[in-house]
Amino acid sequence: MLTQTALVHNAAWKQTFDAFLQEWSRQHGQPFVPFDSGADYHKYVDGRQRADGVRTFLASRGITLPEGSPEDPTDAETVNGVGNRKNVLVLQKIQEGAVQVYPGSVDYLHAVTKAGLRRAVVSASANCKDVLEAAKIADLLEQRVDGVVARAENLPGKPAPDTFLYGAKLLGVEPENCAVFEDALAGVEAGRAGKFGIVIGVDRAGQADALREHGADIVVQDLAELLGK
Repeated sequence: MLTQTALVHNAAWKQTFDAFLQEWSRQHGQPFVPFDSGADYHKYVDGRQRADGVRTFLASRGITLPEGSPEDPTDAETVNGVGNRKNVLVLQKIQEGAVQVYPGSVDYLHAVTKAGLRRAVVSASANCKDVLEAAKIADLLEQRVDGVVARAENLPGKPAPDTFLYGAKLLGVEPENCAVFEDALAGVEAGRAGKFGIVIGVDRAGQADALREHGADIVVQDLAELLGK
């Protein structure tokens, strides 16, 4: 929502899942149906913690894997092993300088910082810190609740509201006095479930209606619209 990492994540998921599905199809004598970077990504993966994304997408194909552990090697045929394969690809792209910001989001962050509003980033990614630093916007955010924090605090990921609620707690602000900004369907569901004051959907993928259906109070295409730009 702040940075243009969705394309990076989407490409990494497709590469990971397609390789897995090709091998699965070969072993089980089933036709290979590739991962859909549109429908599959937005319905099963976008906005979810890594293991949740693996589990949810594979379940849509009738595939169940052992959970394994977060420390599983990338060749492990487990939920965490598949997720770790994807993470290696993402980290490579981050190190190659693939992270770009949404200028409207940065303008909005500067404006709310100047206005004295509290600010936290809530991300399913375990690489959130690296991404923020690579994008040079880490100093605009007071708190970070990401995949690393969620694991340490045993917080279920979106669409559960727990990571957003934890972010509000760190800021010392009641949820009803907070706004949630999300471009993922699972994220707006989480904002609605947490009874936040307002849930703002950011339509980056032509899914404005779906964002509303999943809980967004209003939908914009860019946060700059909220500044009258």
